[in-house]
Amino acid sequence: MPLPEHWNRDRGGPLKGVRVVELTKVWAGPYAGKMLAHLGAEVIKIESMSNLDEMRAYGGVDINSAPYFLSINQEILSVQVNMKTDEGLALVKRMIGEADILIDNIRPGAMERSGLDYENLKKIKPDLIQCSIKMWGTDGPLGYQTGYAPCFAALSGLTALVGHEDETPKGMNIRYGDSTAGACAALACIAALHHRESTGEGQFIDLSAVETMTSLVGDSLFAWSVTGDVPESDGNFHPEMCPHGAYPCQGTDWTSIAVANEEEWQALCKVLEAPALAADWRFVSLSDRLVNRHALDAEIGALTHAHDAADLSEKLRNAGVPAFKSMSSIDLCTDGFLWAREAYRMVSDNRAGTRPIIGPSWRMEPDPPVVERGAPLLGEHNAYVYRELLGLQEDEMDDLIARKVID
Repeated sequence: MPLPEHWNRDRGGPLKGVRVVELTKVWAGPYAGKMLAHLGAEVIKIESMSNLDEMRAYGGVDINSAPYFLSINQEILSVQVNMKTDEGLALVKRMIGEADILIDNIRPGAMERSGLDYENLKKIKPDLIQCSIKMWGTDGPLGYQTGYAPCFAALSGLTALVGHEDETPKGMNIRYGDSTAGACAALACIAALHHRESTGEGQFIDLSAVETMTSLVGDSLFAWSVTGDVPESDGNFHPEMCPHGAYPCQGTDWTSIAVANEEEWQALCKVLEAPALAADWRFVSLSDRLVNRHALDAEIGALTHAHDAADLSEKLRNAGVPAFKSMSSIDLCTDGFLWAREAYRMVSDNRAGTRPIIGPSWRMEPDPPVVERGAPLLGEHNAYVYRELLGLQEDEMDDLIARKVID
């Protein structure tokens, strides 16, 4: 089994030379790995046919072509190992011994039952950084519970704030809870790398996804203790700006408008050719507009609905009014500015040639990492990991495959 030629290539980037092992599933853990890979780290995902990442089956029937898996695992290496066998666990420990960082987001207690808790792993790799992502963290009275991103958002207090006034809270899409926890995990890993460079010490990072989401609630978290009012979902309301919201335009498009002062208010009325609106006693001052904001939103919506969203937004911006078309997914995919910024990258795909992915949201000079390889086939990098990193011979690998240790 020959080694793939491309595994010795220099990808560059600030995390060049850092090796990450992932014991992750679904979104939060893999998202952290993707962030580190997009900074140049070599990230190895441990998988097995008998214990697949759910994302390999979500949205498709081919485990190597599932859209959700493809969207979040660029520049990741895949190695197969059956962790339910003693030999498999021993191989995993050897892989961790070659790594700088271990990321896991599997069920509470699973790492400990497998002998992969931090105290045991430090005996293998004393300066190891381990980041464990759990719903409630790894300790405390709720540390045993597992959950998914909608749970993170609901338990954090964020769901109760999402939605329009006087309506049932709308909740959060699964991506937001997982992606936020994953991004915070990547940040913590980078901080731990800096600590290790300064002190030589590894670290155990105990990341609670619920606490991560609670940190997004901001001032609402303590509002009741200060004001006596319980924060509720309030749509697009802003206490110091009005109008402030999204307004219907032609077709199914919307334009977001935020008016901060009287000059912008007058400019908005001028662009909309609505002098009567500017003179209406209900809307003369900011305080009047805030009191009558629902009526104002209805009036503005009646004026905007005949306009093209992009054209109206441009006219408003030219007049000094903050406004922009509310972009749909299709709008974003065809946006020339984002393509020019390399927000999207074309990556290789083992089956379909090349395809676009969402790239890193940062630009780095003078040594940005190369991002050009799509998500891996299951076990695509077995030869690299087992033969080059762990030094196994080909006949040893063949034996492990035959006995389903490499599964």
